[in-house]
Amino acid sequence: MKYKGFEVDDKKIDEYTEKLDCTIAEACELILEESGKLEESEETTKAIESIKPQRRYEKSDRTRKATTKERKVDEEKGYLLGCVKDVLEKLGASAIAVKTETEVSFQYGENAYTFKLTKHRPPKK
Repeated sequence: MKYKGFEVDDKKIDEYTEKLDCTIAEACELILEESGKLEESEETTKAIESIKPQRRYEKSDRTRKATTKERKVDEEKGYLLGCVKDVLEKLGASAIAVKTETEVSFQYGENAYTFKLTKHRPPKK
């Protein structure tokens, strides 16, 4: 359809008239303004702002279910870090703390250190 010398897509016009409950002329105005072919007027700016959904964030009254996910314990890593802990004790490290089976924190002299153990996945074939 032609409107003010510009070609306007009929599908868009139908879409705008249904969504906004406006006339065909108003829909054509909005489409041309959005595409930058016409300058926006205050009325169309207000119409476009009223179209945008207003988001409301509220806390739900329902409580979430507590998840009961079991943590997998890697015994191999635990064994290796236990060996590292024994070696550090023999070297004279103090304040040795083991965090699950991922890292060992210790103090050697005046400095504090953390020894982390990472298990890598085998390469894909």
